[in-house]
Amino acid sequence: MKIVVLDGYTENPGDLSWSGLEALGTLTVYDRTPEDQVAARIADAEVVFTNKTPVFRETIAACPNIQFIGVLATGYNIVDVQAAKERGIPVSNIPTYGTAAVGQFAIALLLEICHNVGHHSKAVAQGRWQSSPDWCFWDYPLIELAGKTMGIIGFGRIGQTTGAIAKAMGMNLLAYDAYPNESGKAIAQYTDIETIYRESDVIALHCPLFPDTQGMINKESIAKMKNGVIILNNSRGQLVVEQDLADALNSGKVYAAGLDVVSSEPIQPDNPLLKAQNCFITPHISWAPKESRQRLMEIAVENLRQFQNGTPVNIVNG
Repeated sequence: MKIVVLDGYTENPGDLSWSGLEALGTLTVYDRTPEDQVAARIADAEVVFTNKTPVFRETIAACPNIQFIGVLATGYNIVDVQAAKERGIPVSNIPTYGTAAVGQFAIALLLEICHNVGHHSKAVAQGRWQSSPDWCFWDYPLIELAGKTMGIIGFGRIGQTTGAIAKAMGMNLLAYDAYPNESGKAIAQYTDIETIYRESDVIALHCPLFPDTQGMINKESIAKMKNGVIILNNSRGQLVVEQDLADALNSGKVYAAGLDVVSSEPIQPDNPLLKAQNCFITPHISWAPKESRQRLMEIAVENLRQFQNGTPVNIVNG
């Protein structure tokens, strides 16, 4: 089979091996593919892997040889799964590779907000401690998390991982999810979303992007939150109305935000959050430790192997 990877660089910038896919067919890997070159690059491919390069209806129609599309990520909105289904093309994703890494990163964002470790380390390197009249100094409030309440919206594997770490630090846990389960009940108290907004000191978003979750963090929901709430989002940028969050940060209603995702990526220069106070933004790297990327690679290979064996797995379009 001819296998084409449209945008392999972020998954494997050179520290992993493509040998697993090479064993399953003739492999071509592009670091990046401009949208206007997608159809040409997969014109005769039977297997297509993509991370964030769109494979839409027009492309699928123009490429009659495609038999399988693999998404090198959990989210799969960059593929027209309905168009693929109409053609009988299964689309697979990678559902669980980054659970530990993404949960860990949510807590890293929170701890940076609470302690500004990076800032204070730079201040020491710049000589401020050695010239300080006191034996210590800090430039931002230092926040102790024990006893505070974290509300997690979306309490699946990643949400529960974040919750377990927060609980280990002494936080009280509230959770909102459409499908409560026993493992979640062992970590948090399930409640409604209004209670999450009203009672949380920290709100962490770990829910998928659906029509009813798009823009859920907006001026109306923020108004229901505690003054000085902290908001974390390393799920999907479109969950947040960015101007509303920027306004709330600048007014002090929201104390701080830790964001690994924004509505348009790479971030656009006019994004209001770039100039918002106390807003920590990282470039969508929660998923990217080598360990999680290696798992992603292994699952992608297994997805294709199972398809070739006639027992497809992780199929998102029926």
